[in-house]
Amino acid sequence: MRHTEHTEEQTDLMEESKELSEVEEKLLSCSKAKKGRGKKSFTCTQCGKSFTNKHNLERHARVHTGEKPFTCDQCEKSFTHKESLTVHIRVHTGERPFACNECGKTCIRASDLKAHMTVHTKENPHSCSECGKSFSRLDSLYAHKKIHGVRAHVCFECGKAFIHVKHLKQHERIHTEEKPFKCSYCDKGFSQPANLKAHEKIHTGEKPYTCDQCGKCFNVNSHLKRHMRIHTGETPYKCSYCDKSFRLSESLQTHERIHTGEKPYTCDQCGKSFTNKCNLDGHMRVHIGYKPYTCDQCGNSFTFHSNLKNHMKIHAVETPDQHSLKSQFLQTVDEQNCIE
Repeated sequence: MRHTEHTEEQTDLMEESKELSEVEEKLLSCSKAKKGRGKKSFTCTQCGKSFTNKHNLERHARVHTGEKPFTCDQCEKSFTHKESLTVHIRVHTGERPFACNECGKTCIRASDLKAHMTVHTKENPHSCSECGKSFSRLDSLYAHKKIHGVRAHVCFECGKAFIHVKHLKQHERIHTEEKPFKCSYCDKGFSQPANLKAHEKIHTGEKPYTCDQCGKCFNVNSHLKRHMRIHTGETPYKCSYCDKSFRLSESLQTHERIHTGEKPYTCDQCGKSFTNKCNLDGHMRVHIGYKPYTCDQCGNSFTFHSNLKNHMKIHAVETPDQHSLKSQFLQTVDEQNCIE
């Protein structure tokens, strides 16, 4: 459960990065148009970034303070910038003003349309200035750049480092198991308020986010966005070690462990380690003797589905006479065992 919460937090941070990237992209285009008009005399004391006016510096400062003064009156989600709220409201209104000229698909954001267009063009227009790696989305580039960035805030428990102190504090709750945000309907607690809000919708049955492609509904906007990648074919999570890309951040995490050799999931029975929890859960069946996959031909049971599939090949080549002889042989063996 703790691992699931952590990945949801990462997803939310990616969403914020996406919203911020669209705002910054707009500011960048404006600054290019005004290039040469004024000096960047307003500097951020946190990161050293400079701006041409005080207003833009104050907007930027919210990234460090975590201030989100713009709140949606439909779902109470808050945003750092007014433009991000305007874009978010389209989730509720269903407005999709950006249309693809190739296939007619419509999108909520201009950045979503640009990302979708790479399906047709196969382009990766956003390049990392540090290593040259290219990405189809600006937010994917921002996420990648954190690999090169200075991470001054370090977790003393596991050594993981963060650029912003607020992200370190959020992360530390994983180790302390602090869950200050309690559900109004049951005894469950959560480390983040966003995870509590998502959980409470399970009790209320509220699913306000609907896929316009297949009609499936979701209680959290980030889950809808994850789901939409099934339809768009988008794989925004790029491996830092090879050219593979993935639809989900969890899939990328698991894949990168092939390169790093990390196996964080360890069996407490025999000490064997695995790259993901799913493989550990499957391995535990060996110790408890759980064999959920049963052959409908002979009744033999197996720990893994792959073992059952291999076993079924025996029956696929058997003739009815062979199957009868085999049954007689097994019956004879059972009788002999009983006599002994």
